[in-house]
Amino acid sequence: MSTDNPVHDFIGKTIAENEVVLFMKGVPDQPRCGFSALVVQVLDHMGVDYVGVDVLQDQDLREGIKSFSDWPTIPQLYVKGEFIGGADIIKEMFQSGELKTHMADQGLLA
Repeated sequence: MSTDNPVHDFIGKTIAENEVVLFMKGVPDQPRCGFSALVVQVLDHMGVDYVGVDVLQDQDLREGIKSFSDWPTIPQLYVKGEFIGGADIIKEMFQSGELKTHMADQGLLA
């Protein structure tokens, strides 16, 4: 996917280079919102290696991730290049066991 949008290029490159990426408010060690903290807790609980990208550091990134995924909220979780969802979807998938199955299918669980 090539665009003339440097923020979308950065997002695409980050997603391509890392198996699991969480675009979030804050960083995994210090989430700056409850929804980001929830997804961090889920991923840490599952033992998934992931990269956290703090959207609060850059207003263009904060808006760009929303247009990139066509999803209005942050955090946003990507697994092997695929947009999985935000906090509510991740929470539901985790509670149902679907997230663990998906991560295992992708070879991301120890």
